[in-house]
Amino acid sequence: MSEANPKGRIAIVTGAGSGIGRAAALALLADGWSVALAGRRGEPLEAVAKESGAGARALAVPTNVADPASVQALFAATVEKFGRVDLLFNNAGVGNPPGPFEDWTPEQWKGVVDINLNGMFYCIQQAFRTMKAQSPRGGRIINNGSISASAPRPNSPAYTSTKHAVQGLTKTASLDGRKYDIAVGQIDVGNAMTELAARMAKGVPQANGELAIEPLIDVAIVGQSVLYMANLPLEANVLFHTVMATKMPFVGRG
Repeated sequence: MSEANPKGRIAIVTGAGSGIGRAAALALLADGWSVALAGRRGEPLEAVAKESGAGARALAVPTNVADPASVQALFAATVEKFGRVDLLFNNAGVGNPPGPFEDWTPEQWKGVVDINLNGMFYCIQQAFRTMKAQSPRGGRIINNGSISASAPRPNSPAYTSTKHAVQGLTKTASLDGRKYDIAVGQIDVGNAMTELAARMAKGVPQANGELAIEPLIDVAIVGQSVLYMANLPLEANVLFHTVMATKMPFVGRG
C-alpha cells in the first residue's frame, strides 16, 4: 500500500488534461485516490494536478496512447510512484476530421483509429499485464465509449466506427478479465459540456438534415459517474452506463 495514499487506491486517467478526463481525475482525487494523469501535453496535466490540491497523489505523465511504448512507460511510471494500478479510466479520444467524410484523407481516418481504437487497446493490454501480476491481483477498467457506440450522428464514420469497436473491446475484455479479477465496464456519455461537445449549443446536424441546438450537462456529473463505477467492489461491475442530458436526441436520434 502506497504511503502517498493510505487507502491504496491508484488510478490512471488518459486524456486527463481536459474535458471528461479532467472531470474524472478531479473527482477521483477529491475522493482520496492517487491518480496518474496522462495526456499528450504536460502543461494541462500539471494544471489539473495543481487545481486538485492533491499534492503527491497527482502524477502528470505526458503520454501518446497511440504509441504502445508510451503507454508502457505510463504504467511503469505509475507503478514506480504508487506501487500498483487499481483503475484505468480509458478515456483519451478525438472526434471526426472536418468536412464531408468522402473528402477525408487516409491519414485523417487513421489518426482517429490510432487514438480511439488502437490507443484503447494498448491501454487495456497494459492494464491486464499490470493488474494480473500485482498483489492483491486485479483491478477495474472503465472505457469511455459514447452514445455513438450505438447511435451515429450524420457524417461521423470515423468516430462512430471506433466507438462501436470500443463496445466490442469492453465486452471481450470483461469476459477475459474474469479469471484475473479484472472488472471491465464502459461509460457512454451524451452531450457533456466539453470542448469537443460545445458545438451542440450552437446547433448540429440531425438525422433529418435539420440543424438543432442540443441540451448539455455539466461535465462534473460525468466525473461523479466514473467515481461511482470506480468505487464498486470488484465482485460487482457496471458493464454499460449511459449518462446524458435528459432531453438530448438519442433514442432514434430524435
